[in-house]
Amino acid sequence: MVEAQSIVVPPRPEIAAGARIGSMAEYERLYRLSLDDPETFWARQGERLTWFHPWDVVFDHDYANTDFGWYLGGRLNACYNCVDRHLAARGNQDAIIWAKDEPGEYERISYRRLKHEVSRVANVLRAHGVRRGDRVCVYMPMIPELAYTMLACARIGAVHSIIFGGFSSEAIRDRIIDAGARLVVTANEGLRGGRRLRLKETVDRAVDGLDQVRTVLVARRTEAEVPMRPGRDHWLDAECRTQRSTCTYEWMGAEDPLFILYTSGSTGKPKGVLHTTGGYLVYAAMTHELVFDHRPGDVHFCAADVGWITGHSYIIYGPLANGATTVMFESLPTYPDPGRYWQAVDDLGVTTFYTAPTALRAVARAGDAPVRAHSRRSLRVLGTVGEPINPDTWRWYHDVVGEARCAVVDTWWQTETGGVLITPLPGVTPLKPGSATLPFFGVQPVLVDDEGTVLEGRGVSGNLCLSRTWPGQARTVWGDHERFRETYFTRFPGLYFTGDGCRRDEDGYYWITGRVDDVINVAGHRLGTAEIESALVAHEAVAEAAVVGFPHEIKGQGIFAFVILTMEAEQADPRQLQGALIEQVRRVIGPVASPDAVLISPGLPKTRSGKIMRRVLRQIAAGEYDDLGNLSTLAEPAVVEGLIAAHREMAATLAPDPPPEVS
Repeated sequence: MVEAQSIVVPPRPEIAAGARIGSMAEYERLYRLSLDDPETFWARQGERLTWFHPWDVVFDHDYANTDFGWYLGGRLNACYNCVDRHLAARGNQDAIIWAKDEPGEYERISYRRLKHEVSRVANVLRAHGVRRGDRVCVYMPMIPELAYTMLACARIGAVHSIIFGGFSSEAIRDRIIDAGARLVVTANEGLRGGRRLRLKETVDRAVDGLDQVRTVLVARRTEAEVPMRPGRDHWLDAECRTQRSTCTYEWMGAEDPLFILYTSGSTGKPKGVLHTTGGYLVYAAMTHELVFDHRPGDVHFCAADVGWITGHSYIIYGPLANGATTVMFESLPTYPDPGRYWQAVDDLGVTTFYTAPTALRAVARAGDAPVRAHSRRSLRVLGTVGEPINPDTWRWYHDVVGEARCAVVDTWWQTETGGVLITPLPGVTPLKPGSATLPFFGVQPVLVDDEGTVLEGRGVSGNLCLSRTWPGQARTVWGDHERFRETYFTRFPGLYFTGDGCRRDEDGYYWITGRVDDVINVAGHRLGTAEIESALVAHEAVAEAAVVGFPHEIKGQGIFAFVILTMEAEQADPRQLQGALIEQVRRVIGPVASPDAVLISPGLPKTRSGKIMRRVLRQIAAGEYDDLGNLSTLAEPAVVEGLIAAHREMAATLAPDPPPEVS
């Protein structure tokens, strides 16, 4: 085996790994350099990784053909960079601390043990026919075997596709088919908030009759026995015991695929967003270090699920590439009480903490006492992710959780961006509650109006776009590059359209105002309205459905479904039918997509061309009836009055919802 060699590049004044940014003046100088001389700037950032062969070209981009490439010609391995290269200096250091579902129960996994476990899983995958470029779908709880499997895929050049453990069998099946996966990894059960999740049972339904899946590997999280189909199903622990703890890693091109992550789209079919190896890993490592001010000895606790991009970038790849200690959290922030986060912070000496505003709102409802029952003295940086944070929650996070001594980094980014794009830098950026503040290095936000006119200056609001490429940017949609182009680059030619609205204030700070397309951000999870509508219409009682987001006290945005019944179903009990439709969506997509409200509707507000006027539905769902704007293009304006009356009647009878589960 050829030993990996670091590229030797003459020293330059740009920021290097391990360096600190000490002032706004330094941030502004480096930010300007990243825009004026991106080739030099990003060449320096490439030194964060160990390369088996140097790159020839730092980056290449062609907006006309929607092609982007970084560190072209370079060869490396993501698993080597996250595991093997740390063994000499950090072999006995904790790489992963697994915080189990039950409070106070932890398992520490050193970098040396991580290398051995990953190698065994990699050898198991190879023994079952997985080769470089093959796709492996993974539907697992937050257990170490999930991390082992991700890194094992990266080690042998396979492409992993993690599926969030809350999705249904039908959603899993769609993703397996789209990815062309022949091997699936799952667990017998998962544990979450004291409840058992029957993951193997869900996978069995997903792959029933699906001949392309030849192997299902099953991790053993609980003592529960599950049906095992001979020849197809294998216990992962038993398979690992037959394998060596060393495994040769593949030399991957910088632009070779690393993973596919499915995210909801407005067409109803989830998009397999593809991230490649070199640029993604550079960007994940860089943003983890600078956004969280990572220092040797830190314990980084990102409370997300690895089934989402946040977990990919800031539980696994970013922290491990930097040789950090990262926490995998299996449970809920409210289990067994709202002090669960802060107990783990004290038990583990957590220094940097990252979670969603939804989770913070859920625990803040219990007041300050569960927070103050724990010291939290180790905390230095607090982060938020997944959705805009309202100023009141921001202040509670800063003043109560952080005791006004911790920096709060309110980050904005997406599955497609690979890493944080707009964020404060701890101890550097002056903070404004609720604002994501300023762009990260190499990121150039642009605001445009609906006609595509660029809005210059400050004090403006518009559609948030990005005018240049960055290393962590997704390269395509798996198997459908035209969809990638149409989704992100056609609305405003020459720009990447994020789908979010944004305001740039008088100080140049950015305030994310939420989705402007047909995607709802529920508790930090992006869900396509078309996908939910399709699940509703699949029910025999539903003739038509329209889904919108509406304000939700805990989740930020809730899911509101307007449903028109078939003639045969019009005499059904509305209460029973509403419950059945919610259960329908849970079954087809998963609990995360369950509507918070279902309104049996007399009609939908449609233009004369047949297009649903969703802005009207959003206002009605929010109870904002007074100013619905111009309705002159509606085919039947009277429908709106009927919807308002039905919404008023429903609102009068609704009881308060119990606090939701948050991840």
